[in-house]
Amino acid sequence: MENILLVEDDLNLIDGLEYSIRKNGFHIDTARTVQEALSLYENNKFDLLVLDLTLPDGTGFEICQKVRLTSTVPIIFLTASDEEVNVVMGLDMGGDDYITKPFKLNELISRIKALLRRSNAFHQEANELTSNGITIELINNRALNNGQILELTAVEYKLLALFMNNSNITLTRETILDKLWDGQGDFVDNNTLSVYIRRLRCKIEEDPNHPQKLATVRGIGYKWKVG
Repeated sequence: MENILLVEDDLNLIDGLEYSIRKNGFHIDTARTVQEALSLYENNKFDLLVLDLTLPDGTGFEICQKVRLTSTVPIIFLTASDEEVNVVMGLDMGGDDYITKPFKLNELISRIKALLRRSNAFHQEANELTSNGITIELINNRALNNGQILELTAVEYKLLALFMNNSNITLTRETILDKLWDGQGDFVDNNTLSVYIRRLRCKIEEDPNHPQKLATVRGIGYKWKVG
């Protein structure tokens, strides 16, 4: 049974979320503060985190930052704001999805299931991907460039794995969004994806302005060039 950590301080919302998540076959632990959430996380193994942004002693962003130091576990943010700056900030910190209150419980459950499918698929495809001097150790959730560990956010890691798993295949921008966010990427505009691509290139290319590994296919998308 997959284990989910819910971090939310609204008691009325907690009751509904706990019931729906358990009804769909998941185990759930609930925290109402940043401190409580980090304590639970450090002492348990979770397959996915659902983090409210506004908490009594801090924000869901703080939890995400701490978790991302050691893990690529899927993270969904809950928020009362759909401002683009919060969407970009959440994804850039390593969030995988974002849902705005009020939302339908069934929609959240669908996103949870989609993220878990995506996460499991990344880990089941292979134990290791290697090309262009870069190695992804899927079982350890880490990437190396010529033997040196790459400091990647969760989205950068998934982007790199997606490209390396589809070497010499042109992936459209739409395909990339669908693969990473399981068809729920309509809130991620082209500019946001371009930011992720640019930041990934800065970490893997010798000259990010003239990329040799992750090439742009003008008017279509991107290609991981091998050979």
